[in-house]
Amino acid sequence: MTQTADQQTSPEAADPVQLVTTLAQAARLAQRALAAMPSAERAAALHLAADRLEASAPAILAANAQDLAAGAANRLAPAMLDRLALDETRLAGIAAGVRAVADLPDPVGEVIDSAQRPNGLRLQRIRVPIGTIGIIYESRPNVTADAAALCIRAGNAALLRGGSEAVHSNRAIHAALVEGLNEGGVPAAAVQLIPTQDRAAVGAMLTASGLIDMIVPRGGKSLVARVQADARVPVLAHLDGICHTYVHAAADPAMARNIALNAKLRRTGICGAMETLLIDAAFPDSAALVTALIDAGCEVRGDGRAQALDPRVIPASANDWDTEYLDAILSVAVVDGLDDALAHIARHSSAHTDVIVTADDAAAERFLAEADSAIVMHNASSQFADGGEFGLGAEIGIATGRLHARGPVALEGLTTYKWQVRGSGQTRA
Repeated sequence: MTQTADQQTSPEAADPVQLVTTLAQAARLAQRALAAMPSAERAAALHLAADRLEASAPAILAANAQDLAAGAANRLAPAMLDRLALDETRLAGIAAGVRAVADLPDPVGEVIDSAQRPNGLRLQRIRVPIGTIGIIYESRPNVTADAAALCIRAGNAALLRGGSEAVHSNRAIHAALVEGLNEGGVPAAAVQLIPTQDRAAVGAMLTASGLIDMIVPRGGKSLVARVQADARVPVLAHLDGICHTYVHAAADPAMARNIALNAKLRRTGICGAMETLLIDAAFPDSAALVTALIDAGCEVRGDGRAQALDPRVIPASANDWDTEYLDAILSVAVVDGLDDALAHIARHSSAHTDVIVTADDAAAERFLAEADSAIVMHNASSQFADGGEFGLGAEIGIATGRLHARGPVALEGLTTYKWQVRGSGQTRA
């Protein structure tokens, strides 16, 4: 078995730049071998990796318990602890996600389009792996498995740098994954975990142009902002998940209540959680909607008209409309119709996920067309903003920019393309 770069290098002694260089060089060699593997073999290796995740559940959960204890001692916020926590159900879901990715159609080699020129040249654009992808993430240990699976299925090598909050969990998950992948013939260096928590290693990844082909940050605003500011490598990222739900005048009251409660409170610490509720001034059940949220344990901060709906509504500050709470806190504004709602979203949305609840199909279609976000929804909870829920198996992140990929980024988003040109001796005049 080929020795991985992290086995060759002592993380305590290594210079971070040299460490990342060594790992990335090994990853590039592994990626070339991985890209040459038949699709069925890559899929089979991922199934073996999922098996090893399940077989290693006691060790992974014990490692996660260490991280949770350290997180509690360090007073991590409840939302961060929720992101960090694993149990048998969540771990089974992670393994199922790896299997789902393995069973997805392989995008590599897909012919995007083709044409024949008047001179007889035959042109095709085909999907190919991006290469070596660096993933920098914080407290979500599931990213270790999701990112590895997606990268491997699309023929990419993955260089993973998890946060210190989940260091033991990440190492245990990585060890199980690599054991299964190796059994399936995937080179060990195709999925590597940076073996140090030295923050300088992140800087080394961001400047590893020519060695790392794309960086994907997954974490809080400060992490993503640093990556975007410092990277000399292309970045696929989103900042905040400031998701809106607009309850239109024609919304069904029971549906609006169910969607709002789920969008805010199902899991408050995920990027698809609703952070701002917009209620149409003509909606007939506004007070009951706000009261239901407060009674369910949500702190509501509102504008003047929202405060009039329930005496427990706290005045909202100017910053609240631009805040990703990741907690049981919600901003509420009363708006004067669809135009006002769209204007509020244009000012404050982070272009992640925005929702309209209405029985008026014309209003819904206009919202879907004009709300300029990566994901727009009609009559559904924003908590569905997830690659697994979209049938993508898993996601490496949700991109809110305009280039390359938007929304949940899965296999197709981890490929690029090249041109193949076939001739019969043509020369150019």
